[in-house]
Amino acid sequence: MSVKTLARNKKAKHDFNLEDYFEAGIVLEGNEVKSIKAGQVSIKESFCQIRNNEVYIVGMHVTPYSYGNNFSKQDPLRTRKLLLNKKEIRKILSKVSEKGYAFLPLEVKDKDGLVKIDIAIGKGKKLYDKRNDLKEKDDKRRVERALKDMY
Repeated sequence: MSVKTLARNKKAKHDFNLEDYFEAGIVLEGNEVKSIKAGQVSIKESFCQIRNNEVYIVGMHVTPYSYGNNFSKQDPLRTRKLLLNKKEIRKILSKVSEKGYAFLPLEVKDKDGLVKIDIAIGKGKKLYDKRNDLKEKDDKRRVERALKDMY
């Protein structure tokens, strides 16, 4: 089982306390699969929505495949449908309807030849939470460096 990360949303873990994680398939058209597997994808400015009990990712940029024909080129920022179970969609819908929760993509990956996306439900962090996280990370790094210098 091989998993290759193609795109990552690094700011998600910094800005949100992530609680529930899901893995979803993506409905793609034309040469989008080739373009994504070539690493021509970005999810930095994207977010997920639920409409009519279906999950969509909005703002995911997939650069058109350069070697494809001109007829199969799609809009790079089009809304794409995500494939999840009804049970998972209901769980997400109940959580996101609460105040302060967001539904965002974390990572696009190639898992055994299939393009999958990891999504999560998270609650937004306050500024002091972000500062505490950075302080803890910095302290941990200092301790590791001190231990490394000792030996």
